[in-house]
This record gives sequence, structure tokens and C-alpha cells, in this order.
Amino acid sequence: QLRQRLEKELEDIRGAGTWKNERVIASRQGPHLRLAGGGAGILNFCANNYLGLSSHPEVIRASVEALEKFGAGLSSVRFICGTQSIHKDLEEKIACFHQREDAILYASCFDANAGIFEALLTPEDAVLSDELNHASIIDGIRLCKANKYRYKHMDMQDLEAKLQETQKHRLRLVATDGAFSMDGDIAPLREICQLAQKYHALVFIDECHATGFLGPNGRGTDELLGVMDKVTIINSTLGKALGGAAGGYTTGPKPLIDLLRQRSRPYLFSNSLPPAVVGCASKALDLLMESNAIAQSMAAKTQRFRSKMTAAGFTISGKDHPICPVMLGDARLAAVMAEDMLNRGIYVIGFSYPVVPKGKARIRVQISAVHSDEDIDRCVEAFTEVGRKHGALP
Repeated sequence: QLRQRLEKELEDIRGAGTWKNERVIASRQGPHLRLAGGGAGILNFCANNYLGLSSHPEVIRASVEALEKFGAGLSSVRFICGTQSIHKDLEEKIACFHQREDAILYASCFDANAGIFEALLTPEDAVLSDELNHASIIDGIRLCKANKYRYKHMDMQDLEAKLQETQKHRLRLVATDGAFSMDGDIAPLREICQLAQKYHALVFIDECHATGFLGPNGRGTDELLGVMDKVTIINSTLGKALGGAAGGYTTGPKPLIDLLRQRSRPYLFSNSLPPAVVGCASKALDLLMESNAIAQSMAAKTQRFRSKMTAAGFTISGKDHPICPVMLGDARLAAVMAEDMLNRGIYVIGFSYPVVPKGKARIRVQISAVHSDEDIDRCVEAFTEVGRKHGALP
């Protein structure tokens, strides 16, 4: 009976055109890939490898050195016998990068988001969450016992109304993605911080799609929008721009970080981050803090793709972010176009329900600092050909 029920559910997913195939890569991550089965010379436009550091030689070398010196893993959680000097060094480096007091490492930012709200908030408190926040924020909020409020996406009038409503609670925490991963739009942090100050609330931001490349020095949306001193808590990842391997973190006031070390369940009950991952993330941060040249190169490349695609007749969601969702609406159209793009040597993925709302299917293109202008132009040309073939363009 279980097998029959599962097979029926899987068939419904296929029938709806929302089945997600996993393409197998037989090379390093980067702007050019080789797929298993012989696909070579594929242009990759769907990785979170924003700064191109996933295969950077210095990042790889640092990872190998950490592996050789500190071993494959700790076989333990941090408070038993799983903390090494490199963990403490990386936490200090993260706090320095974000100009915060302290930081704590997790196996992923999903774990960081799962651990923060339950440890910090009680039934006396309230959390106000943007309705389009990442699934990990939503799940983390579900785990806590605080009073939960959801405001309309980036709607400051609705947020203010919710803040007024929550004045009866002890502590109020506004939680938002800094940059929203599905739409490529950036939270209005100035306005959020102004409202938080007015109603005596704290601000939490998830910076997974901002750390490393938004802002003059790549510190994220709070630096980009000039509110670094007004955001209380930052959660982010080491698994995207900062080396692309794995790992996440929380950075903020030292008493908060100390509390998380005592009460955050994903931290207390998960193995510590492997030394090789720590090594590559640490070197990625070194490269970023030595020079902002890589981060600054993103803006021109992002603008090139967005302007050329708009001129071709496509609707691109978001603004000035390397996440460039090509809005198509229909799930089947997104899937078929993505497959046809691969036939032309361009690796992109269609996104549909439940990853995005029904009727808002898209192909999410992501620009990397290691894409050349020729790579970008070739991608636009392929989109134009495929769009006309399938009726997405006139």
C-alpha cells in the first residue's frame, strides 16, 4: 500500500510537469562543465558560485592543507571533542568580516536558521517574517514558541501594522532574507530598520544570496544599503560565494552567540564542520578581504545579462542582482525550455511549484564573476532562439 501510494504521488508530480531531474556533473564546479555521459563544453548559468571560488586554486590548496593537517573530520560535536583551532579562527574571521562581535559555525545555513529562533524566542516574544522568506527561515520559525506574524512581501505598510499589533509582546524580531533567492529582489533594509527602531524591534537577515558580492566590500545587503549598525543578527552560508562547499553561520552580539553554543540544537547535536571545508572557506574570506575586485566585477556582468535579455523581450524579475529569473509562468514551458537550452550547451534549470508559487514558473539564471562577456552573450542568444521556438517570444 505504501509503494502504491508513493508511486501515485510521484506520477502526479510528473503529470504536473514539476518533476526535478538531477543532472550529473563529471567535472569541477565552474562556468564551464562536463556532464556525465559525454556532455562537454557546457556553459553553467545556474550555480551559486557567485565569485567563482569553488574551483579557485588557492581555495582548493587551503582545503587540502587543512585536510592533511587536521584530518577528515572530528567524529564529534563541538562541545565534546569537536572544536579545533581552525574553527575558532574562522569564526573570528567571519565576525571581523561582518564587523560583529562574534560568530558560530553550523553544518549549513539551514541549520543556522533552524537553531536561532527556538534558542532566542519564547512564548512572550513575537517574530515577524516576510511571506517569501526562504524555507529554512520558515521551518526555523515553526520550531520556536514565539507568536508568529507574516507580513506581505517587502510591504512596509503591512510590516508597520504588524509591528503595532505586536507591541504587547516582550521582544519583537523582524526576519527577512537580505536578497530573495527565487526573485532576485533585495529587501528594503533601510525602511525595515527605521520601522524596527520606531517600534523597538530587532532585525534578523539571511544573507546567503548576498554575502561576498553585495555592497562595496561584499559584506552584504546591510553594507549595500548602509545599515550595518542597525541589523542585529546575520545568518549566512559558506556554501555559495565563500568557497561553495558547505557550512553556515550566525554572527551578531557575543551574548547571543554564547547562548546559541548552549542551546542551539543543530549546533549541539551535529558533527563539527569538516576541516577541509573550514580551510577553503577561510581562504575564500582572505581573498575577499584582500581585494574587492572580484565582488565589484559582478555588477557589470549582471547588468549586461539583464539589459540584453530585456531587450530581447524577456521579463527578468528582481533588480541589480546576479540572480536573474526569466519569468515564463507555465511549469511545462520552463522545463522544456531548460532542456532545450542544455541541447544548445547552456546549463539552466526551470523552477516551478512547490519551489515557487503556482503560475510563476521561471528559469533562474545566475551570473558568476568568472563568466566572460562572450559566455553571457552566448546564453542570451540561446535564450532568444529557444524562446521563439516555444512561443515565449514573438
